[in-house]
Amino acid sequence: MAHSPFTELQADARQRLLAIARDSISHGLEHGVPATLADDRLTGIVGEPRGSFVTLRQQSTLRGCVGTIEPVHPLGKAVAKAAFNAAFRDTRFPALQEHELPTTTIEISVLSHMEFIAAPSEAALLQSLEIGVDGLLLQEGWRRATFLPKVWEQIPDPVDFLNALREKAGLPAHYWSDSLHFQRYQAMAFAEPELRPVANG
Repeated sequence: MAHSPFTELQADARQRLLAIARDSISHGLEHGVPATLADDRLTGIVGEPRGSFVTLRQQSTLRGCVGTIEPVHPLGKAVAKAAFNAAFRDTRFPALQEHELPTTTIEISVLSHMEFIAAPSEAALLQSLEIGVDGLLLQEGWRRATFLPKVWEQIPDPVDFLNALREKAGLPAHYWSDSLHFQRYQAMAFAEPELRPVANG
């Protein structure tokens, strides 16, 4: 991954995606479904299939995070759906309420294409990873889990990173087998400016 796969994701596209995410949450509060996008909002990279995640925060505290790794839908539609699901269907949190929206910040992570890693051993896998840059997808049969590149900020040690990912997939921390499959990817993350709480009265 020598060059950035995000050269086409310029400021205009990032702002459009953030607006799509916020519009979809507002639409969800009013209608209970994600916003439907007109074709003129799906131009350029916003109309290309890409994996993406939407993260919601309130004063830097996680409030929801949902997305898809596979590039199944045009990026704009994927972001609209993920924003709605992060706000209302992330089972770790209650559904977002209207009064919370003004103090909720939105972050979007757009994923590069996936790259399979030939890893005959755990040592070979760890050596192939670029710390702080690569996201990692693990699959063992029907078990599957991923960590976005931002997780390196919380788990900077590659051994701990891999152990935590295996546990997330429901496997023992030190599990290894020849049937394990790994893919890596990069992500460009961008967010709205952090909002301050609205004063009462």
